[in-house]
Amino acid sequence: MTLLLAPMEGLLDFTLRDILTRAGGIDRCVSEFIRVTGTLLPERVFTRIVPELLNGGRTRAGVPVHAQLLGSDPVCLAENAARLAALGPAGIDLNFGCPAKVVNRHGGGAALLQDPELLGRIVAAVRRAVPAPMPVSAKMRLGFDDDARAVECAQAIAGGGAGELVVHARTRAHGYRPPAYWERIADIRGAIDIPVIANGEIWTVDDALRCRAASGCHALMLGRGAVADPGLALAIAAHGRVESAGVPAGLAWPAVLPLLREFCALVAVHIALPRHRAGRLKQWLHYLRRRYPEAELAYAAVRTLEDPQALSQQLFGPDAMPA
Repeated sequence: MTLLLAPMEGLLDFTLRDILTRAGGIDRCVSEFIRVTGTLLPERVFTRIVPELLNGGRTRAGVPVHAQLLGSDPVCLAENAARLAALGPAGIDLNFGCPAKVVNRHGGGAALLQDPELLGRIVAAVRRAVPAPMPVSAKMRLGFDDDARAVECAQAIAGGGAGELVVHARTRAHGYRPPAYWERIADIRGAIDIPVIANGEIWTVDDALRCRAASGCHALMLGRGAVADPGLALAIAAHGRVESAGVPAGLAWPAVLPLLREFCALVAVHIALPRHRAGRLKQWLHYLRRRYPEAELAYAAVRTLEDPQALSQQLFGPDAMPA
């Protein structure tokens, strides 16, 4: 089973991609979106959001990263895709799924699912603009207010030349509320001839198996589930093999603590304001509470702390380096 790490604006940035791909089990990542609004972006914008471009398009663990673009103008997206392609990402992805109101008001993300013809033109323009060997993929939701045009949108994306499609099995109106409608992904798979990857509400190995059965997809994309459980990809990949051997899959809390410590170090390098550094660590701990009782205790101990050094010492002991 192929496992991808999802783009998540404001959460799953390059620092967390770095850490989660070190944990293992992830085959490929997609970056958070680079917004294109009418200008040709300078190279520094691409490398700031996707610094893996400076490392051959891979995380430090060697996992390839597709850089994601978000916008609604085919010409401008194509021009930016050409510049981005020259920087050497593992591939270029197009965002047709972001549910954020500020993005949708400007015609980007999931708002484009109301105009399948425009979807096809965007994909075709980007596909023409980048070298033939460069993969071009897309991510969509089932629709904007409903899923009536899900298949039509997927066909437009495939017809435009995308080589792969991730489907988040909810509409924009659903947001992130469970459930995810994995069976609708099977309808899309049956209507297009490019690989389809299932995404949405995969928190456990059992969720992954049920998603695979309902969608028919061999490849899955993990988002919040991988943030809450850094060992989830390992556990999914190892299902059956370790189960038959009686060996627990995934990562125990003692194996997560070094990842947290390294995350602190990365955040300290890349985030200037101390309270923002503390906020990023507490944000991840908040998700880890879903999987680890130890994270619940740790979060309670640091919840009110704003000083990164005090927070690090509380988590890792008095000799901890400042975060």
